[in-house]
Amino acid sequence: MTSVKKIVVLKGDYIGPEIMTAGLSVLDAATRNEAFSYELIDAPFGGDGIDRAGDPLPQSTIDVSKQADAVLLSAIGGPKWDNAPRRPEQGLLEIRSKLNLFANIRPTKVTQAQIDRSPLKPEYVENTDFVIVRELTSGAYFGKPRKLEAHQAIDTMYYSEEEVTRIMHQGFKMAQRRRKHVTIVDKSNVLATSKFWRRIAHEIGESYPDVTIDDYYVDAMTMAIMTKPATFDVVIIPNLFGDILSDEAAQITGSIGQIPSMSVGESGPNLYEPIHGSAPDIAGQGIANPISMVNTVAMMLSESFDEKKIANKITAAVDYVIENHYVTPDMGGTMTTDEVTQKMIDYIKKYESADIK
Repeated sequence: MTSVKKIVVLKGDYIGPEIMTAGLSVLDAATRNEAFSYELIDAPFGGDGIDRAGDPLPQSTIDVSKQADAVLLSAIGGPKWDNAPRRPEQGLLEIRSKLNLFANIRPTKVTQAQIDRSPLKPEYVENTDFVIVRELTSGAYFGKPRKLEAHQAIDTMYYSEEEVTRIMHQGFKMAQRRRKHVTIVDKSNVLATSKFWRRIAHEIGESYPDVTIDDYYVDAMTMAIMTKPATFDVVIIPNLFGDILSDEAAQITGSIGQIPSMSVGESGPNLYEPIHGSAPDIAGQGIANPISMVNTVAMMLSESFDEKKIANKITAAVDYVIENHYVTPDMGGTMTTDEVTQKMIDYIKKYESADIK
């Protein structure tokens, strides 16, 4: 008998619930005729957590997430909670820590349907398909001491051998399942932590003789991502640099509103989320782009549940709406969130009836 998979749903803030509804509607359509059973568990989180439970990450949400098979998160935060004792974003940092999520995986893939939407020339962007593996729980965002005073400020960039080693294994193992090419990004001509990062990267790389390694300084990498994105496969990068470069990479696809991500640890559930924010300026207008959330659902199906057939239905539906310009205003279209979602659902029904693989 097929086990029922438990998916914790953190619906998000502002446009978060709008795109979450879209993603779950597509999930329902894609799984309706499949032997995949799941249970959705709503839990308070972020601004919604503050409103419902007085905290961006209630203990009840931590407990139910630890018992889940996957956690599906939408965009959080916004000005409503600017003066809250604990902002929604603190909940995001904490849930990563509580679930031991040390690596953030962000794919940048440009399909034929997306080439015309990219700001890059077609000859640059064609065949782009790489993944950024960003260290998530250390580096400049978490190092101590940290101090802000009237006339000085201090941030500390810190990495331990264990932290660098585990992110490297994550990236190299992923490369073995892809095209066996790893790019190490750092600033080792200046920073001690980057010298440390690069040394351990090459030590770990010796255990993966089938994987080719190259190195880039982060400033050179910002240019290379724009001029030759198709040459990269798996990019392993520290937290601060990864935060910046992963957003830059997202623009290659033509809209940050298309990109999913997952955060993974050594055990327990993965957390899946779109990479964009909660867009308070368009919340409630019905024009939020649902594609990132839909792609996030597909990523969850593929990576946590190995349901690649179902995931393929969904990604085919995404390609269909992009290719036919059934998109929201941020991608140059005129459709609403609901209309784009319905187009994807309609395509999935045709996909199944035609038995397309």
